[in-house]
Amino acid sequence: MTGDERRATQSLAGIFALRMLGLFLVLPVFMLEAAHYPGGDDPALIGLAMGIYGLTQAVMQMPLGLASDRVGRKKVIVVGLLVFALGSAVAALAGSVQMLIIGRAIQGAGAVSAAVTALLADQTRDEVRTKGMALVGISIAAMFALSLVAAPPLAAVIGLGGLFWLTCALSLAGIAVVLWWTPAEPAKHADVLRGRLADVWLHPHLWRLDLGVFVLHTVQMAMWVVVPALLVQAGLPKAQHWHVYLPAVLASFLMLGGLFAAERRGALRGVLRTGIALLFAVQLALLLLAPRAPGLWTLGALLLFFFIAFNLLEATQPSLISRLAPAHARGAALGVYNTLQSLGLFAGGALGGWLVKAGGPQAVLVATSVLALLWLLLGWGQVMPAPKQSAAPSAARAF
Repeated sequence: MTGDERRATQSLAGIFALRMLGLFLVLPVFMLEAAHYPGGDDPALIGLAMGIYGLTQAVMQMPLGLASDRVGRKKVIVVGLLVFALGSAVAALAGSVQMLIIGRAIQGAGAVSAAVTALLADQTRDEVRTKGMALVGISIAAMFALSLVAAPPLAAVIGLGGLFWLTCALSLAGIAVVLWWTPAEPAKHADVLRGRLADVWLHPHLWRLDLGVFVLHTVQMAMWVVVPALLVQAGLPKAQHWHVYLPAVLASFLMLGGLFAAERRGALRGVLRTGIALLFAVQLALLLLAPRAPGLWTLGALLLFFFIAFNLLEATQPSLISRLAPAHARGAALGVYNTLQSLGLFAGGALGGWLVKAGGPQAVLVATSVLALLWLLLGWGQVMPAPKQSAAPSAARAF
């Protein structure tokens, strides 16, 4: 990476980290803390307060992705972070679950993932882009791991309202990163064709990746409806689940070195296929082992393989989207991608909860296994970007 590429990657990973830490800090304690609010005795309302974020985020991803193609990435990111901070403040001041729902809905409307990812794609060359995306993915996974450890003791001291104020402060810190650390974006938006949804929706090279991110996050959320109960069944109290999650997440990072090497060799197709196949294998193993009450070591190993697959796919897919999409419609393409990601988060939670109620944990694992297998079959033929001419990287390195 050049110095500018490294600075862009670090700053944009920092923006993601600050925003996602604020979001993740709430999640481990939300269900328990929200029960103390007026209206907190209604599980459906609390579930809506949890899920409404994903719905409004899904609605806003494409418009904000299109806007970033038209008016510039940084402007959209700053506005999105301001909206997220406003929603955090509303939730912090909430006196009822209904107001929490409103605050969470406003938070979701600040959907900046597409604009941030598009800006990273604008500022990195194709041959190092997956590495940049992977570093962003590492920052998100690290914040998830940190939140699992930090959220319970923080909630005990400052409560749910305090966590939302902390989320607001982290979002404002993200704005400072955008304005004073992130390199200036390429000055090309005024002179090029503007992205349209028609350019990317059902694009022959993009639809498998869009399907893939929907399946990945549907499986992720549905799987976590089942996994905590399996850990409890294996003898690990809820308060100690991070003892399994944290080592699995951290150990999975070690595999990303192989991803960077594969990118340099032009072997991303193999990485993508390996990630999907590994995701399917984990779901199938859980389906077969769950009735036999697997032990902690078995569950820990399966979670490690899941996080390896998750990290590989989270790094590879947005990089491929940015390289396969028409250059003038990169924000729109990543908007569609992030919309389906958000819909997957919502669908996974809703589907998992309904299937557990209707058919028990086995029904959830059957569904996640079928979805992963479907993705494996349809994604096997994913088109890869054409290799760059050998002179291009040399010229790029000269700057």
